[in-house]
Formats: sequence, C-alpha cells, structure tokens
Amino acid sequence: MAGPDFDAELKQLRATMRTIEQVLDLDRLKAEIADLEKQVAAPDLWDDQANAQRVTGRLSLLQGEIERFESLASRVEDLGVLVELGTEEGDAEALAEAEAELSRIAKDVEALEVRTLLSGEYDAREALVTIRSGAGGVDAADFAEMLLRMYTRWAEQHKYPVEVFDTSYAEEAGIKSATFAVHAPYAYGTLSVEAGTHRLVRISPFDNQGRRQTSFAAVEVVPVLEQTDDIDLPEEDVKVDVYRSSGPGGQSVNTTDSAVRLTHLPTGVVVTCQNEKSQLQNKASAMVILKAKLLAMKKAEEEAHLKELKGDVAASWGDQMRNYVLNPYQIVKDLRNGYETGNPAAVFDGDLDGFLEAGIRWRRGGNKPTEAD
Repeated sequence: MAGPDFDAELKQLRATMRTIEQVLDLDRLKAEIADLEKQVAAPDLWDDQANAQRVTGRLSLLQGEIERFESLASRVEDLGVLVELGTEEGDAEALAEAEAELSRIAKDVEALEVRTLLSGEYDAREALVTIRSGAGGVDAADFAEMLLRMYTRWAEQHKYPVEVFDTSYAEEAGIKSATFAVHAPYAYGTLSVEAGTHRLVRISPFDNQGRRQTSFAAVEVVPVLEQTDDIDLPEEDVKVDVYRSSGPGGQSVNTTDSAVRLTHLPTGVVVTCQNEKSQLQNKASAMVILKAKLLAMKKAEEEAHLKELKGDVAASWGDQMRNYVLNPYQIVKDLRNGYETGNPAAVFDGDLDGFLEAGIRWRRGGNKPTEAD
C-alpha cells in the first residue's frame, strides 16, 4: 500500500491554515488582547466584578485561540521538516512517524477549521442542555437517559466539566428529563446543532414479546448567560416552589425542602434544580437556567429563528433530526445533512465529533458530509 503524497497533503494543510488565519484575523485578535491586558492591569479592575469577569474571560478565550492556531501552525511546519529529512535520508521509520503525525494534524486542522465557523453571537458561550423523553413510554425514558450518558461521555472525553442541575427519574426506568451545563468555550456553538428531536428504533428490552419499538427524545440547547447580559427578570414575575429532592424510583435523598422549581409567569417557562443540598444554591442555579432559557426566547423573537437556538422539541413522529437504528440493522444518521455511521455503540459512548462537525458545516452551508469511517 502506497504511503501518502506528503507534498500534496502539506500543501493542502498550509492552504487551510492560511484560510483559518484570514478568518480569525490574528492581527485584530492580538490588538484586542493588548487592550484587554491593559484593562486587566488596571488597579481598579475588580471594583466592578461583572466587568472584571467579562474582561478576564474574554482575554483567556482570545489567548487560547491564538495559542491553538500558532501551536498547530508550528506542528505543520515541523512535519514538513520531518518529511524532508526522512525523504533525503531514506529513513523509513521517520516517514512512518510523519505519516502518523500527518493523520493527527489533519484531524486537528479540520477541527480548528470547524471552530472558525462558530461565529454566532453566543457560539463562544458555555452550554445548558435539557433532554426530555417524548413519545414511546418507558423506552423513551430509557432513550433519554442514553442520550444523557452520550453527551456526558462526549464531554468527559474532551475533559469538559459537566454540572448536572436537575434529573427527573421515570418510574420504571430511565429519566423524564435532565438539565446539565457543559463548561467549555464554544460549548453552545458546538452542541447547538444537537437541538431537536432524536428517534430510536430497537427491540425493546421492556417488551416481553421482543417487539421492535420506536421512541423519541427532545434535546434543547441554550447558551449560558454572562452577568452583563441584559435579561429583565422582575421578582414578581417568578413563582418559587420548594420541595424535597428525590432519586430513582422516588427514593428520598433529602429530608428537607431543598429542591427548587421556578416558574416564569409571563411565559410559563418552568425550571427545576435539586443537585445541591442547599435550597439557596439550588435557587441560584435554577435562576441561571431560567435566564438562559429566557435569553434564548428573546433572541428567537428578535431574529425569528427559534429553531436555531432551541431546536424543534416536539419529540414525536415526523420531526426528528437524527435516527438511531439498532434493529433490523445498525446505523445512526443525521437526517439534515446525511452524515451517518454504522457504529451506534460508539456514538452512545460519546463518539459525537463527526456528527457535531457535520452539523456545524451544514448549518453554515459548508461541504456536505459523508459517511463516517
């Protein structure tokens, strides 16, 4: 089997890196970093904590972007040197190492290229994800729990912290709903393409006759707000209810009324939080979720694209965005862009990057994706 055409591959990598550099506009980023560094050095920075958090957060984000690009550009050039030396000296071991590094770099360059497509107003934010079981009874509740594990496994693989705010367990198995945050830059922009209705087809483990069952779950993704975001939330517009937290099967996990339910009266939006033992902590977390959901609604009303921010969450026939088929054959397919894989087990174990990249390219009008390897 012939090895890669290093000259052609390196030429393509360098061309892609130049395009990424133009999109990122490194000179502009460096100028903004210099300005932010001056603000950080000001002795009165923390007199306004909200502004200080915004400034330091933005500085860290931009520094990370510059470092990511420059590190990858350096690896491309180092690869060129390794290929040149290996070719000149006929060093098969060096060329084999170069081939392996080429594969790794190509994947990283593609990921960075996709990142440049995340240019929406809130794309750089962390994400709040809510999963709800839909049509399909106990199978749908089990499917919702499978999706929860899928997203948390994906985050773990990328070393992204996950904070679960609320889990409502179903009576027999699975969950009715769950809300969690993914604390990572661009988590919202990346995961927002997951919003919508997901459909599972399989032989039901809950059917003693072994019949095939179709079930649905809805995924909603909204951006985490910063303190500087303008969301007007008068106290009289929010109804606060407290109750005892519970675990699987209704088992009591708390002997005090620490769980909190917030209802936004003007819109009817309801959020709950029971992950902390303290009622005050749960109320604060619930308020974060409520404000994020209201921001999504506000943005949708302003720009008339609710589906872009929250997705279609009917969770029933005819509106699914992705199919997970385990019987009579095995495939996971995104119905919007055609990306698919024949390994559902890997997908449910968190192997989502291919679907996320395909979704981002599709949303931005990029190349149509193909089947996963």
